Amino acid sequence: VTDRDGAIDIIGKTALLEFKLVDNDPDKLKQALAGTVAEGLELKYAQDDKEPLLLEKQSALSGDALTDASVNFSQSQFNEPVVSIKFNSEGAKKFSEITAGNVGKRLAIVLDGKVQSAPRIKEAIPSGEGVITGRFSVEEAQDLALILRVGALPAPMTIEEERTIGPLLGQDSINKGMKAVIVGSILVFAFMAAYYLLAGVISDLALLLNLLMVLGGLGLLPLLFPGVSATLTLPGIAGIVLSLGMAVDANVLINERIREELATGKNLRSSIASGYSRAFSAIFDSNLTTLLAAFLLFQFGSGPIRGFAVTLTIGIISSLFTAIVVTRTIFEVLLDWGVLKSLPMLRLIKETKLDFISKRRIFYALSLIVIMVGLSFYFKRGKQAFGIDFAGGQLQEYSFKTPPPIDEVRVILKEAGLAEASIQQFKDNPRVVLIRTLEDKSQVLTGKLKEHFPDQDIQILRIERVGPVAGKHLKSKALYALIWSLVAILIYVAFRFKHFNFAIAGVIALIHDVLVTLGLLAITGRQIDLLSVTAFLTIACYSINDTIVIYDRVRENSRLYRKLSLYELINLSVNQTLGRTILTSGVTLLVVIAIFLYGGEVLSNFAFALLVGFISGVYSTVYIASPLVLAWSRKSINK
Repeated sequence: VTDRDGAIDIIGKTALLEFKLVDNDPDKLKQALAGTVAEGLELKYAQDDKEPLLLEKQSALSGDALTDASVNFSQSQFNEPVVSIKFNSEGAKKFSEITAGNVGKRLAIVLDGKVQSAPRIKEAIPSGEGVITGRFSVEEAQDLALILRVGALPAPMTIEEERTIGPLLGQDSINKGMKAVIVGSILVFAFMAAYYLLAGVISDLALLLNLLMVLGGLGLLPLLFPGVSATLTLPGIAGIVLSLGMAVDANVLINERIREELATGKNLRSSIASGYSRAFSAIFDSNLTTLLAAFLLFQFGSGPIRGFAVTLTIGIISSLFTAIVVTRTIFEVLLDWGVLKSLPMLRLIKETKLDFISKRRIFYALSLIVIMVGLSFYFKRGKQAFGIDFAGGQLQEYSFKTPPPIDEVRVILKEAGLAEASIQQFKDNPRVVLIRTLEDKSQVLTGKLKEHFPDQDIQILRIERVGPVAGKHLKSKALYALIWSLVAILIYVAFRFKHFNFAIAGVIALIHDVLVTLGLLAITGRQIDLLSVTAFLTIACYSINDTIVIYDRVRENSRLYRKLSLYELINLSVNQTLGRTILTSGVTLLVVIAIFLYGGEVLSNFAFALLVGFISGVYSTVYIASPLVLAWSRKSINK
């Protein structure tokens, strides 16, 4: 809807529907109009406030027996909109008895104490279906039908959480989001094609198909699971970004493996087959780990986090199919046709022989310093560190024709009784002003702004409100989602690699990345909201993906180089996978940078968190997760 006040009015109605018989005694009506109403009766006026009616106080039938209400059109020459109503079996029986026993009398249809209409009962109605007439417009009939459907029980309601996005901001977000995705995708596709040449073009085809499958999956979702929404929200876009990153990761891993096999002197067909075979376990483990996390996010998360989990799940399944099945099929077809004779690829990052493990204490200390500084800023900011999702309150974002003087806006806030409100004016777009208040005075504030700036053509971009109950609920759901996801990752990695220290090291690396990102958000004055939590989850899932690839290479090398110590095995594995780690994270960062630069103010915090988290993920995979495995291992890895 675009009419916020109208929406709140509809939602807030209690919709007490009653059917009351009309007393037709003219003497009693005259007496009531004179000021004396007979006992058991009440004086009401029809909706046009012109026709007085004397009704029985006791309802003949109430709305709790109602099962449906819909808009139809009368069969009269005027074809006026009417509201058709249906009762349950008990209500239908009672309605039939009322109409049968009062033929010729009038039955008033009363909604929240107002007479909508008072049609005459012409005959008994045994079907349990009736029609409300009242000279409605189509919009009034639709509103009435909606109120009746959702308001059978007269319970008062308080709005605890509201997200109203104006058409200007909505369209702007769509435009900026599309631009960011298009620019990011072009950068990714161009890099893959330029770096891996023909193999990169094949990967691009798989990535394009993966994106189409995600969108198609979202379209099919309501048909397969009627209770699950397929609306593409900002957290949903985050899920697509992560699934695209994992799809890139899988394709890079396969191409790098094929390159390694070709370097050993194998023929092209054997190299491709071995490349897919050797890459499969790492791809499977990382994707299944993320899938488990996505399932738990859906189970324990709130609306936005569940949206992230849905698109992520669809993306993971489609990326597994496109990376393993589609690209392999294309390679096999080209080989069978005799078109594919060689598979050249560029190589900017050659295999290194660095001793990463020996410097581990330096990097442990560096990480602790960064985390401690970040957390000190976080705790120092207190409630200011949180957005309204967790701290509660209300945001009102306004667009002006020209940048308004902030001092004048502050004066208006004081006049509206909002002296404690905070104001933010964006450097890249000073015409937009964001006001954060503790209470809902948007109508008063909007009126005073328009009165003070009559020539500014002020537009409401968005209003977001979160009450204390909703804020507490959102915070607890976000925390549970994060904790259970980490527990799932811990259990699966421990089971898969048969070493609990592998799992603990991996989870500590994830926590490291989340804390680094949290600290940088606090240091830069950015607030933590539901989108930030979604970013944390994206970072955690992507980071474990990198870590598992190294773990998988350690497991593989332990079988090939039985005489090497665990220290040497980890160093060798990190060096062998370093190029792939940098490439996949770098390519995914192209999308994130595009979102950060072109996604607009709404996506700014989210993109900034991903930018920090993905860079931290590469660092923690090499300098935190891998060395910690060694630190806690007192015996060599099982062969």
